[in-house]
Amino acid sequence: MKTVKNLLKIIRYINGHPLAGRHRWLGYYRLFQWQFYSRVSASPRLVPFTAKTRLLVSRGMTGATGNIYTGLHDFPEMAFLLHFLRSRDQFMDIGANVGSYTVLASAHVGCRTLSFEPVPETVKALRANIELNSAEDRVTLVAAAVGSVPGRVKITASLDTVNHIVQEGGADLVGTREVPVVTADSYGEGWGIPILVKIDVEGFEWEVLQGAEAILANPELKALIIELNGSGERYGYSEERIHEKLLGAGFQPYQYDPFTRHLTALATHGALNTIYLRDPEAVQIRLASAPAVTLFRETF
Repeated sequence: MKTVKNLLKIIRYINGHPLAGRHRWLGYYRLFQWQFYSRVSASPRLVPFTAKTRLLVSRGMTGATGNIYTGLHDFPEMAFLLHFLRSRDQFMDIGANVGSYTVLASAHVGCRTLSFEPVPETVKALRANIELNSAEDRVTLVAAAVGSVPGRVKITASLDTVNHIVQEGGADLVGTREVPVVTADSYGEGWGIPILVKIDVEGFEWEVLQGAEAILANPELKALIIELNGSGERYGYSEERIHEKLLGAGFQPYQYDPFTRHLTALATHGALNTIYLRDPEAVQIRLASAPAVTLFRETF
């Protein structure tokens, strides 16, 4: 019964996906093909990603399997990255997981990426995907969490895309790993200022931004993709606090339509990922002039 419920949930996800929803039967085919493979073999499987990239995916990698079912799991945000970045750019991926965004940036577009991932088991998968796509010379992998001050924290290790930092005395300390914490600014000084930063740290976003003041203030940073899904409550702050901080740094929230390449200003942040932009006119020019991407039988 649980398996049926999970399958129905994924089917609804495919149906509502902006890209896969246009080709549902292809999504269903990929879904059942993966479900069959993952039940007959526990080994990682090499799967196509974009025309230039591949991913090594294992059972339980929910974000990566979302790419199998739909082409791009976070379609508006991933397509924004593909249209916005150029090979001369620098991208910072904070909370890289197994590397979907990192691979898109450094293996498809060809830019330099500073990729942060703290969970040791996930770092192995991330490194494998970087090597699989021959992107080692363009990716700097940092096996650490990102926060407001250097130190060490405990983090869950068995929750895939929702692994999160655990506070002392927390109820979910079983099975955690102790990992180092670094600040984004400490890397920005030597590595350089990114033009785009993606932050997906399951509620720890405020701490990340507190340690990225210099990067936020630098006009070379034009865009952020940040997940604001209410998880910050576990650390005692709301998404409005982050929203106000980004407004104060000169950013505004936008949504992106990859098919029309059009940006629409938002009154506030979204319920999941939100794209924040500085200098949206310049960003729009970049988006409009980017090479087309063909994926899941669509060109955008």
